[in-house]
Amino acid sequence: MGNMVTEILAFILSTSGWVLVCSTLPTEYWKVSSLDGTVITTATYWSNLWRACVTDSTGVFNCKDFPSMLALEGYIQVCRGLMIAAICLGFFGAIFALVGMKCTKIGGSDQNKARIAFVSGVNFILSGLCSLSACSLYPTGSPQSFLTPCLSHRSG
Repeated sequence: MGNMVTEILAFILSTSGWVLVCSTLPTEYWKVSSLDGTVITTATYWSNLWRACVTDSTGVFNCKDFPSMLALEGYIQVCRGLMIAAICLGFFGAIFALVGMKCTKIGGSDQNKARIAFVSGVNFILSGLCSLSACSLYPTGSPQSFLTPCLSHRSG
């Protein structure tokens, strides 16, 4: 009984982590910087893996999708690939975890279920490493663009 509770708890925690990784991919504010005036904020720039936006002091904002993969800086392409790989690995890890748990009826013998559960764990670990790498690489990819937001991403 205790082993089954541990498996279900591990499945819930690992799947929750995968859902949180999925929620970070479309998040708007991967990088935020602002140009401050003496009285009001003049402009705020923010960007993510897919587009760059700017908001002026009146609240009007303008977003521009990145036009081409070839025009992007290399670290953004790497971060995109790592995040998509993390989501795919986590998805297959969740499927394998469902099949590999002892409380499910599919998957065959206990030895096969143990192998499937091991593959699931490896997938979740690789998924976490991919997302950790992407979230660490993005802010360190172009440190100058944090200091000079007008020059970031060559977005014009």
